[in-house]
Amino acid sequence: KTKKLILEKAGTSTIPDLNHKDFYSIQIPLPPLPEQIAIAAVLSDIDQLITSLTTLIAKKKQIKIGTMQKLLKPQSDWEVRKLGEIGKTYGGLTGKSKLDFVNCNSKYIPFMNIMSNTVLDLNYLDSVNINQGENQNQAIKGDLFFNTSSETPEELGMCSVLLYDMSNLYLNSFCFGFRLNSDFQSNGLYLSFFFRSEFGRNLFYNLAQGATRYNLSKANFNKIQLQLPPLQTQTQIATILTDMDEEITALESKLAKYRLIKTGAMQELLTGRIRLV
Repeated sequence: KTKKLILEKAGTSTIPDLNHKDFYSIQIPLPPLPEQIAIAAVLSDIDQLITSLTTLIAKKKQIKIGTMQKLLKPQSDWEVRKLGEIGKTYGGLTGKSKLDFVNCNSKYIPFMNIMSNTVLDLNYLDSVNINQGENQNQAIKGDLFFNTSSETPEELGMCSVLLYDMSNLYLNSFCFGFRLNSDFQSNGLYLSFFFRSEFGRNLFYNLAQGATRYNLSKANFNKIQLQLPPLQTQTQIATILTDMDEEITALESKLAKYRLIKTGAMQELLTGRIRLV
């Protein structure tokens, strides 16, 4: 409320300005000094919790980066395979107009879902109408997805994996899917972690084509050579990194809760709706 009063006094010009006269005229609710001290102590304690959690999350993320660099570093005795030998690519939605995104009967995976998540978030899907007999590629459990275009080479070929069954699921037109061959044993989650690691990023960085916008061709994608550990090792690595992600996510949820608590406490304590003394 006090901030709103200050902004109102500052005016609506291109560069808001608050002069001394307006500043001194602002009235604020001011409790007795003992209560001010008590309120400040409560809010300081919450701030310390927020700072502590923020520091811990940053530390956990750094530990994860170090763990990925250690576990995902290719080893000389790992099997070498080209992507085109172990799976096939497929395209996203084609031939769609604005009308196909009204009165929808199916879901499709948005571009940013792939960019943001190692594992696809099934709560973050958009809708599309697929007509009967229409020739579109459906996404299935185990598929990997890559963006084919980006503003920087560092963001090209970001990978996400679909770990759950979902019917009538399709892919946006700015990405392509990659389906592992049924006779090839590999852990899709491991591959998603690998392609988002320093080693995977370097592979795509070297394939980026363009000047102002960078693109990835399926032909060059299929030529990428991977050094793959045994399936059991892939699964173990994926489990370790998933556990670390879940721990970070839990801490971030806790941090968001503390920030909401602080906001609520400020609204209650600084307006006098709750009195501490």
